[in-house]
Amino acid sequence: MLNTYGPILIFFVIAAAFPLVTLWVAQFIRPRPPQSAEKLMPYECGITPESDARGRYTVRFYIIAILYVIFDVETIFLFPWAVQYQALGLFGFFEMLVFLGILIVGYFWLWKRGALDWV
Repeated sequence: MLNTYGPILIFFVIAAAFPLVTLWVAQFIRPRPPQSAEKLMPYECGITPESDARGRYTVRFYIIAILYVIFDVETIFLFPWAVQYQALGLFGFFEMLVFLGILIVGYFWLWKRGALDWV
């Protein structure tokens, strides 16, 4: 059994060891410039930062981000339909109309609830 899986085991050992050995060797080779306060500051196009880089975001930002991800993922389902449009025929067309209708109803529901209001 070792003859069968031996090459695979060797490959995994080499694949795991290569990045570790590379990082270990690079640690000794790379130059280490002295750290200064300017180097440790967050970069903002040469302008001195006005506040801490780890500011808080409002909850509304996260709501909009989550809604974008949800509706963006749902619209990805349009691509396979467009590719197989000829094969699906009229049934596929009406199925996609139902899907888009549900998506539009969701948008209007969120709009009426005020989830899409930025200010």
